[in-house]
Amino acid sequence: MLSEHKVMIGLEVHAQLTSLKSKLFCSCSADYRNLPPNTSVCETCLGLPGSLPHLNGKAIEEVLKIALALHSKPSENTLFYRKHYFYPDMAKNFQISQYDRGGGVTIASGGWMQLSVGNLIKNVRVRRVQLEEDVAKIVYPSSLLQSEYVLVDYNRAGVALCEMVTEPDMTSPKEARLFIEKYATILQHLGVTDTSLEGSLRVDANISIDGGDRVELKNINSPKDVEKALNYEVQRQIMLVEKGSKIRMETRHWDEMNKITVAPRFKEEEEDYRYFPESDLPPLRINPDLVKKLEETLPELPDQRVERLGKQYQLTEYQASVLVSEKRLADSYEEAVKKGLNPSQAADWFINEVLGDLAEAKKDISELPKMVDSAVNVIMQVQVGAITGKIGKRLMKQLILNGSLPSETPKPITDEKTLYDLVREVISENPEVFDKARSDPKAVNYLVGQVMKKTRGTAEPKKIVEMINGELRKNN
Repeated sequence: MLSEHKVMIGLEVHAQLTSLKSKLFCSCSADYRNLPPNTSVCETCLGLPGSLPHLNGKAIEEVLKIALALHSKPSENTLFYRKHYFYPDMAKNFQISQYDRGGGVTIASGGWMQLSVGNLIKNVRVRRVQLEEDVAKIVYPSSLLQSEYVLVDYNRAGVALCEMVTEPDMTSPKEARLFIEKYATILQHLGVTDTSLEGSLRVDANISIDGGDRVELKNINSPKDVEKALNYEVQRQIMLVEKGSKIRMETRHWDEMNKITVAPRFKEEEEDYRYFPESDLPPLRINPDLVKKLEETLPELPDQRVERLGKQYQLTEYQASVLVSEKRLADSYEEAVKKGLNPSQAADWFINEVLGDLAEAKKDISELPKMVDSAVNVIMQVQVGAITGKIGKRLMKQLILNGSLPSETPKPITDEKTLYDLVREVISENPEVFDKARSDPKAVNYLVGQVMKKTRGTAEPKKIVEMINGELRKNN
């Protein structure tokens, strides 16, 4: 049914700049999570009379990084606006944001992101990248439809947000999910947003079918929920169209508990927001030298990393793409390879076992880095034949679930004297191989393997190679 209708989807993605220590226009801590409600607030983020905003300059730099990564063109000058609306999530009844019409200038405009959809490559155009303050958190004690009252926590109000708006270039809910997942990976590699934090990445999705009026879906909290919400909304609109009803322009919310979209209010038009320049903040000139410096110092981005991993470790495009889909996964993988794991086998373990075990244990990828050494221990034991693959998979599952290996699992050998004694023991047991190792690297690898078996895969192969080479130099 979906293929018979033309679907147009555009996204407004709001990313908190979690790299910042303070809010956008005041000195309140931006690290508001796990704090008692309404404790990280001041007269500015509460909008009390007489309070004045002071711009966090670091936020400009972070948004410029995002813009450059999306091939957007930074503006020479930018301006903040007041966006008026009456809703309890902003105490002063307006949000300090930016505006791209009527003479307003956002931090950057234009740009694109390349998206892989099956075997197809398409570019999704970026309309603008801008900076604004976050709003308070509305807490529903039960579901959106069933709560008899709501609570408001202003700790989040005023936190710096980067809003990135696309053109309506996506034609399916799946494309929208893929776009957000890749954008999240870009933010991770830039180091501007920790997307594992609750509420750090929120999406408004605009959708229309068959050229009809646009419906906006507000405040969706994950790529998977974006796909679910859009799928529901597509089917809802198709049913209305096929009944002869008109799709009206409106704002709907995704009710995560009931898996439906609901319409608490009609869609506002731009004039309803009564945009006008923020009189307490002067126009801001963006220094071209700053833009050039940021452009020259951008870190390795996901597409570049996928290409490098493929070349450096001889990985397939699929392997490299899955690893890079989460920065912490790619970082953990590369750390494991540096500790001596076979790159291709390590990729298979991280993709097929580690990711699956994390999902089964309902643990976030952010917990993986602290378990890398133990994961290397397990994989190395399998690679040298100290344990079977079946036992290794069971140990990996236990590691992910409990955060540590069982107490009987061999601990890594870090004492150099102990390791050196084992190297000497293997050399004495294999004198002919040791003699051959002077001219044959394969013989060195054999000796390394024998030492690894004695350590049950717990020693670092590079350290063993250094010790064997040291013994070879002594006997020259």
